[in-house]
Amino acid sequence: MRYEGNIFRPFSEADSYLLQCTVGCSHNKCTFCGMYKDKKYKVRSLEDIKEDIRLAKAHYGDLEKVFLCDGDAIDINTDILLEILAELKKTFPSLRHVGTYVGPGSVLRKSMSELTALRAAGLAKAYLGVETGDDRLLREINKGVGYDEMLQAGLNLNNAGFNLSSMVLLGLAGKGERSREHALATAKITNEMKPKYLAALTVTPVPGTILFNQMQRGEFQLLDPFETLEEMKIIFENITIDDLKFVGVHASNYLPVNGTLQRDKQKMLDTVNHVLETRDERLIKSDKMRGL
Repeated sequence: MRYEGNIFRPFSEADSYLLQCTVGCSHNKCTFCGMYKDKKYKVRSLEDIKEDIRLAKAHYGDLEKVFLCDGDAIDINTDILLEILAELKKTFPSLRHVGTYVGPGSVLRKSMSELTALRAAGLAKAYLGVETGDDRLLREINKGVGYDEMLQAGLNLNNAGFNLSSMVLLGLAGKGERSREHALATAKITNEMKPKYLAALTVTPVPGTILFNQMQRGEFQLLDPFETLEEMKIIFENITIDDLKFVGVHASNYLPVNGTLQRDKQKMLDTVNHVLETRDERLIKSDKMRGL
């Protein structure tokens, strides 16, 4: 398959065909993210995208799952994106799932009728990088939106019928009182947004990013593993919505935790509390075993 630069996907899309529709991310200014720094954002030509679909058909045969890369395929003009989705549906009769990363700004630039049309055409799962519910922190990390806009982007996706996965970052506020504020605000925006999935990752500063440079200068202090778990605990304790699938098994996390809130809430809290009470480092993942 033909790709330009490094390709990224959610770990839950491991068995999906990766179709590169854009190169890079339309925003690409978040202080913590090093994923697309080697690329200049552009939308690939429709002809090239259709050719890649034909190549995938020849190589794989029929497919059930496709993930649209790179960082924000929903930024593509809606008519073109609808044509891509139609081509996928025509080429792969067994297709049942198309997912993509979505940026809040790109979502807000789409009308509700556009989002509804995209969902009806087969774009089913949206991975929204919420990161935090802390309005001040959202602006500090240069996410491009504040709390109200981030919430509205999530609500628009929900109202259009998308299977919404909210991605948040443990440890994003660093050490100090703001760690608790970050966790509480993240629970709050989750309760209001009501995604179907909440995926938690742990901040891992990447060389070359603004956040890494802040850490090198002593302006940002990473949480230790137990402080990170304290944030996870606060989030569990303060989420009140039902049937929320929490996915905490990302390679960056110190302790893999999965479950459905509220059903598995006590079990999930017991898992975290046991580690916090014992402070047994053998129960957490070492830095050598962690990654992005």
